[in-house]
Amino acid sequence: MTATSESAMTHDTTLADDSLGTAPDSLATSTPGRVSLRGLRKVYGEDKNATPAVRDVDLDIEPGEFITLLGPSGCGKTTTLRMIAGFETPTAGEIRLDDELLNKVAPNKRPMAMVFQSYALFPHLTVFDNVAYGLKLKKMPSARVAEEVETALTSMNLGPYRDRAPHQMSGGQQQRVALARALVMRPKVLLFDEPLSNLDAKLRVQMRGEIRRLQRRLGITAVFVTHDQDEAMTMSDRIVVMNVGVIEQVDTPQEIYRHPATVFVADFIGRANFLDVDVHAVEDGRAEVGVLGKRWTVPKHPGVDVDEPVTLLVRPESVRLSPTDSRSVGGSVGRVLSSMFYGESIEYDIETEAGNLVVSVADPHAHETFGAGDFLDVGFEEGRAWLMPVGGETQ
Repeated sequence: MTATSESAMTHDTTLADDSLGTAPDSLATSTPGRVSLRGLRKVYGEDKNATPAVRDVDLDIEPGEFITLLGPSGCGKTTTLRMIAGFETPTAGEIRLDDELLNKVAPNKRPMAMVFQSYALFPHLTVFDNVAYGLKLKKMPSARVAEEVETALTSMNLGPYRDRAPHQMSGGQQQRVALARALVMRPKVLLFDEPLSNLDAKLRVQMRGEIRRLQRRLGITAVFVTHDQDEAMTMSDRIVVMNVGVIEQVDTPQEIYRHPATVFVADFIGRANFLDVDVHAVEDGRAEVGVLGKRWTVPKHPGVDVDEPVTLLVRPESVRLSPTDSRSVGGSVGRVLSSMFYGESIEYDIETEAGNLVVSVADPHAHETFGAGDFLDVGFEEGRAWLMPVGGETQ
């Protein structure tokens, strides 16, 4: 490693601690864009009857909104992003930006900018020239290019590194260069294609906080693609959960976690326990169910019907444990199969008559802890459970 690259690595943590500088507002666009997708569909290859990569996607992204496309590999999120950017042509449907149809507009003519997973920096250009590249393509006067680039570099705390090559910088610094190169174009929409996946865990957390703070300060519309639930939950105004080419749910992180529209969403977002229950009554958004030897009144999905198969979602942190004198599993009594200590929490695997439950207890120092073989009374917070159809009909 050269002395220069060692210096870059040494200063990267300092840059993260210093955040993104003091003047990012000067990069703001005055009119963040509104993106509208209608009937968006993508089929690869010549066979139009082949399984679509994206199927009939309808989505509105409001000006200044940070929205995340989330889902497993192959769900269609990246294909959707690439169609918005213009790198893929839709098989059917419309893409509009502020009511302008973009389907046939070339990528470089769309008022958008992309931050790529690989950073996509030119290795033979300096930081300054990488950031200036798009402005020079637009044939902007040199003095104006220099002014705009210096503003972007200052905003990203990259001023001291303007003459370095990308290989002389750490991953976090390269990510900042890629972000500066996108923002200097003053796009109406900023697109992110899994931009943090190449960073180590600590820097990844720092960068996602910085990107979110910057987006809020600039008020720019942002579309972010990831398979990382933590990124989606912590950064987004709304999350679009996708599966096999379709949208399963669009909602705030809180609603998606607490009130998932489908079993897929419930299982994909966070940890989940699914309990078979007997439904005794359904009324006014709530249901009375029987499980763990008791009757509980729980919130319900709008698609729940008393005669249809259902499951009860209980998140691990909403399960409650207490000692019992019983020495057999049955009713509300469960047995600890294993426990794992994480410092800030402890996780139990509990055998019950309704099936095994994963239980997470925060701050174990403030609670009684249990060991394998202990029998416990098991319950849960009724208001935090969620009764939903097994078929997972979307709302």
